[in-house]
Amino acid sequence: MHIPCPLCGDRDLREFTVRGHALGATRPEGEVWSDDWDDFIHNRENPAGRTRELWYHGGGCGAWLVVDRDTVTHEVFGAQLASEVSE
Repeated sequence: MHIPCPLCGDRDLREFTVRGHALGATRPEGEVWSDDWDDFIHNRENPAGRTRELWYHGGGCGAWLVVDRDTVTHEVFGAQLASEVSE
């Protein structure tokens, strides 16, 4: 699988680390451990099909990207810098 980095071009998957869903993860309020914090840290959605995910290009330019891909077929539809994405 290859990811089209907007800064480096088409790059191998092994250069990247996936973080999870690109949008919608809301950090809980407060500093005290709670069920909300447990859910935020340990539970992630695992959708089948097309989704947008946050990826880090640690083996390249160090950019954070939002990658649009299909989790079933692994087809990548595109990627853009996370700093350029609005919710």
